Formats: sequence, structure tokens, C-alpha cells
Amino acid sequence: MSAAGWLVALEGVDGSGKTTQAQLLAEALEGRGLRVALTQEPSPGPAGQRLRRYLAGPTRNLSPAVELALFVADRREHVGRVIMPGLAAGQVVITDRYYYSSVAYQGALGLDPARILALNETFAPRPDLVFILTLDPGLAVARLTRQRQVTEDRDYLKRVAAIYASLRGPHIHRVDADAAPETIHAGILEITLKALERA
Repeated sequence: MSAAGWLVALEGVDGSGKTTQAQLLAEALEGRGLRVALTQEPSPGPAGQRLRRYLAGPTRNLSPAVELALFVADRREHVGRVIMPGLAAGQVVITDRYYYSSVAYQGALGLDPARILALNETFAPRPDLVFILTLDPGLAVARLTRQRQVTEDRDYLKRVAAIYASLRGPHIHRVDADAAPETIHAGILEITLKALERA
């Protein structure tokens, strides 16, 4: 376990249903008497708000390196303000996106995924569980209702998905995001409960 608590990250391309599944998992664990902190990235902090404004814009006018620096700054704040205190308090911290998003999304813009991973793991605790929701990029784009940035097209998301597919580790689980939401939730909850029992 991470510190005294437990850290779970939900990852995947935009439109894969991460936010819904994070909420369902939090509700299910709280219903079983566990103390849960549900959070997300970009965070609600100052750096995260700046990122949200940028990502909501019509173009990506920053270099991949500058984008990564902004995400890392937000993540440092997020780890210090939310994740580490939650873990120290013995909570199950569930984050909707974490540093694997930087690995995949900035990696798909040409940065080295391995270096992004190593940089983040110098300060951000490794999750106990990671659920990567897998979905065909074409389906993911079709699910999105808000206007997308020009570079977040199908080809870009294919590169993002390929990097997610390359990630390995005993804590990483892949979930078919094309299934019904309740089916996805049941699978995620089962894996999480079994892992918590082992811990």
C-alpha cells in the first residue's frame, strides 16, 4: 500500500468513461464503510485551473515540453495537497487521471514516455492499482460532446492509446471500455476489493 492508505488511478483516452467509473468506485467503496477521497487531474488548484483553461482552448499553442512542465507543476501540488494527506489518513484515494496521462498524452506529442514516467515517479507515489480503460479512438471521439482541440483527433488518440497499451506492471489492469458501464464497474470493483483484502 502507499503510505497508510491506498491509491487507485483510472486512465484512458478521453471518452473512455474514466470519470463515471471513478465516481462509481468511490460510491461502492464508501458504501462498504471505507473512507474515500475522490480527486482528479488537472486538479482544482491554481496550476490545474490554468491547464483546464488551456485545454479548453481551440489550439495547443505550447510546446510538448512546456505542456509537460505545467502538468508536472499541477501534479506536485495535487500530490502535496490531496494525495499524500489522504494516504497518510488511511483513505482510499481514487484519482481520475494521474501521471500515466502525461506519459501517454505528452509522449504522443514526441516526448520520451520512459523519461516522463521516471520524472513523475521522483515525487508522485506509484498507485497500488491502475485501471486503463481501453477504447477504440474512433469510438472515443464519437462519444465526446464538447469541442475538441485540433490536435486531439483520431490519429493523435491512436498514438495515445498505443502508449497506454505499452505500459506494464502487476498493478496495471486493462478494462474494455466498450462494455456497459455497470459491467465495467463490476469488474473494477471486484479487482479492487480483492486487492484490498490481500493488503
